[in-house]
Amino acid sequence: MGPMGLISSMRPMIQSPERSLGSQVILVVEAFASTMSGVSAPLPQWRCWFGAGLCCVLLPLARAATPVSDGTTEAWQFMANQLPRDAYARLGRIKGAPTREQALASAVVAVDYQPVTQDRLHDAEAAFAQLAQGDDEVADAAAYMQARLYQVHFQQPDYIRAAALYRALAERHPASHWAQLGLVKLGLLELYTLPEPAAPADRIAAAMALLGRIHEEKLQRDLHLQIAHAGTFYEQPLDLVLAHLKEVDRIGGLVGQVPEDLAIELGELSLRAGHYADARKYFEIYLRDFTPNLRSVTVRRRLEDLAVLEAKAKEGRP
Repeated sequence: MGPMGLISSMRPMIQSPERSLGSQVILVVEAFASTMSGVSAPLPQWRCWFGAGLCCVLLPLARAATPVSDGTTEAWQFMANQLPRDAYARLGRIKGAPTREQALASAVVAVDYQPVTQDRLHDAEAAFAQLAQGDDEVADAAAYMQARLYQVHFQQPDYIRAAALYRALAERHPASHWAQLGLVKLGLLELYTLPEPAAPADRIAAAMALLGRIHEEKLQRDLHLQIAHAGTFYEQPLDLVLAHLKEVDRIGGLVGQVPEDLAIELGELSLRAGHYADARKYFEIYLRDFTPNLRSVTVRRRLEDLAVLEAKAKEGRP
């Protein structure tokens, strides 16, 4: 793999933070196509999976009620195990009017029930919209999921509608985890899909403006990572890209292959920007902290290239 491959082989990834919201939580599994899982859950028995074929991000939903024994927990467990049909059947056996949590669970199941149909997705959207009219965390989660349907699940996405829903949630309950997470998703829309602003620098500026509204540090990190990757994609100044990558590195908490990718990206872009000391630091971190692989060979070659550049710089040669 050549030096360009060190960057081009990477994919933008969103890391989801672990949250502890008390003893009563539902873990909702949801992700954009470019995201990955990376958290342990405070109560892994309460989960829901939807979005078949997507990677997993665990997002907890606090519950004020006492533990339920009405089958809802079992439905979440079935969804965690990627068994939406079993979850659907279990929810169908619950007697009486559904609670708000049960209604949320049913809508989530509908999103992943195979085969996915547009009619079923629109029914789920209507359920999310109704639940979002409440004033609890179920409402916030439903509002977030309504926006996600427009962003990634419908056959014909409506990015403008999705953005409007994320903005409305953030205005209504700015401190909610779901509103905070929605701002990260809104940042992706600003960076790539909304018609305005159109200029790359303006797109990045719009996403950067959202950082001040995100108070969960791990979600700030996620948006910094997306801004950095957009900066690379749009061929923005390297120092701008590096500033966001360094924030990602400072906050930390990345999992999977992302820390490895980050070290390489920081090293390679620092080298290209002429920041030789930083480039050496990050390349050496890569060789020290990560299991040797094919990219290690390329990193060692880049260190050799770096030594030549450092020698030239010391001698004052171009």
